Amino acid sequence: MNCKTCIALGLPTARATAATYDGVVTPSDKRPWTFLTNHGHLLVAISRRPGARIRELADEIGVTERAAQLILRDLEEAGYISTEKVGRRNHYTVESGAHLRHPAESEVPISSLLALFGA
Repeated sequence: MNCKTCIALGLPTARATAATYDGVVTPSDKRPWTFLTNHGHLLVAISRRPGARIRELADEIGVTERAAQLILRDLEEAGYISTEKVGRRNHYTVESGAHLRHPAESEVPISSLLALFGA
């Protein structure tokens, strides 16, 4: 049944009863969340595709290009990535010796996180 049919019959619609987030359907009364922040997602994406354009990285992690630019700046200022201009494009390098930021994981190098994702 499509949404119009459900509405006509007075039935709850899929939109009203569930939310889709990254291909996973969750009850609408709960906030969707993931284990990684957008910063973490972008770091993994960069480690997999260091020559990708910001637009491509943004599309991959599901944020706007502007949000990806801000995240890239955060990661670079914190020393997690470095940027090198190659012709007209940027090439990103993940500084794998850097450590996670949260005090509970501050002894863990980001290379361990990236290894979990095969990056």
